[in-house]
Amino acid sequence: MVMSDKRDYYEVLGVEKSASESDLKNAFRSLARKYHPDRSTEENAEDKFKEIQEAYAVLSDAEKRAQYDRFGHNGPSGSPFGGFGCG
Repeated sequence: MVMSDKRDYYEVLGVEKSASESDLKNAFRSLARKYHPDRSTEENAEDKFKEIQEAYAVLSDAEKRAQYDRFGHNGPSGSPFGGFGCG
């Protein structure tokens, strides 16, 4: 079984699943400042910054967030099995 190697987007931003839009924005801004490749001296800052941007892009969009909450990283049609009972 193929598992996604991506971290949970809520975990990436350090917020609860019940976080408001404002909570998400504040968490994103804080982390983006910390890990911005032009400012951070951390070795993996660029990768962390991209991960933070991806998480915020999904969670800040109500439709994408609802889909993520329901299906996770795989999305409704992104199952590694390609659907059940098809054939």
